[in-house]
Amino acid sequence: MKGILLFGHGARNPEYIEPFRRIRARVEALQPGLPVEIGFLELTQPPLEASIEALVARGVKSIRVVPIFFAPGRHVLKDLPQLLGNAADRFPELEFEVAECVGEVEGVIAAMAAHAVAGT
Repeated sequence: MKGILLFGHGARNPEYIEPFRRIRARVEALQPGLPVEIGFLELTQPPLEASIEALVARGVKSIRVVPIFFAPGRHVLKDLPQLLGNAADRFPELEFEVAECVGEVEGVIAAMAAHAVAGT
């Protein structure tokens, strides 16, 4: 079974998680029954590791990790591979696919540009 993990940095502001919840709800509406979890690098719960565990507990064998970042900086290029390597050591049966950062997707760029000029 496949699952999706929405990966974010995390922040001290408790409202930071709300857009992630809205993205998860949209994914679940597009693909009912598809396991979707949210995981963070730091400062916000749940941590990425706990989200991977939750997907494994739901029977997921292949995880598509979607970095909710504008571009692939240190956290996506260095921290995420380390975390996924640790998870692969714990769960050798798991397969991981890392999607490109959402900020690099043409449709997302177009939506941000449209938002920028809205009302001008």
